[in-house]
Amino acid sequence: MNIAIVAGGDSGEYAISMMSGKQVEEQIDRQLYQPYLIEIKGNSWICLLDGESYPVDKNDFTLHLPGKHIRFDMVFNSIHGSPGENGRLQGYLDMVGIPYTSSDVVTSAITFNKAFCKNIVARSGVLTPKSVHLFRHDNEKISKISELLSLPCFVKPNNGGSSVGMTKVSSAGHFPAALELAFREDSEVLVEEFIRGRELTCGVLRTGGAVVTLPVCEIVSKKEFFDYEAKYTAGMAEEIVPAPVSSTIADECSRISASLYKLLNCKGIVRFDYIHDNEKFYFLEVNTVPGLTAASIVPKMIKVQGWSYTELVTRLIEETLRAPKSPAGDLLPL
Repeated sequence: MNIAIVAGGDSGEYAISMMSGKQVEEQIDRQLYQPYLIEIKGNSWICLLDGESYPVDKNDFTLHLPGKHIRFDMVFNSIHGSPGENGRLQGYLDMVGIPYTSSDVVTSAITFNKAFCKNIVARSGVLTPKSVHLFRHDNEKISKISELLSLPCFVKPNNGGSSVGMTKVSSAGHFPAALELAFREDSEVLVEEFIRGRELTCGVLRTGGAVVTLPVCEIVSKKEFFDYEAKYTAGMAEEIVPAPVSSTIADECSRISASLYKLLNCKGIVRFDYIHDNEKFYFLEVNTVPGLTAASIVPKMIKVQGWSYTELVTRLIEETLRAPKSPAGDLLPL
């Protein structure tokens, strides 16, 4: 069975995505699957094979290799950011009729937009931090941010991940620089109030037809917050699995995460991030294509779960191949 592992993308998460894709390629069960690593960057879609690069035929997502024509049975999506996490790639794959491991077009587009996703989550009854959604020319709203939200707060691109372009602002005078940095990454910005508490995250996937939650992780950054450097520099953060919290807190985190997975109609492996203020959970965001590098959080979760990396990859592929067409999302209240 031919599996295309797509990685790269057009965001600041390109390097991490390539690392995720290569890790999947190394760990996939080659007795069951023949992997092909596809690097996507802008209009360049190439297969990296034995030190050579072969262009992907975008008319039908196939490969013309010396002496053979490769058609893919499915796509393992490892692209963090655009176009693999915002629905663009999913739309293309739907058009050419190839199944993929991640959420569908609508879910990917909505969850990638932090403000839109927060609105849906909040309507379901889950708490979210107060925030202001800005567009580049919202000059009047931008001038009133300090009146709308108390400090400190976070300024971040509304569509993006890995904390690229994110700043913690503690005084009003720092807003211009923070907004400039965030707007370099995106035409929309989310300014969000700071909630003091513990950062917890929970992985969720559907396997064997059932929604399964992975052990909860606590993230303890050695920087002021869990930024790009803290996420990807050794020794800059602790990612503790299982989280050193009570069973009541861990169970509640798992319950909320499973409910949101269904509510948002997620597919594949997904990670939900929260702040717990010792009383309540505040939803931060959902990562529909979380990192799968050797140092990423999800592989640490599955190790505690008792699964190997290869088993996770196999479960995701098998669930994708057995799943019927995506049903409508579960809109029941939590």
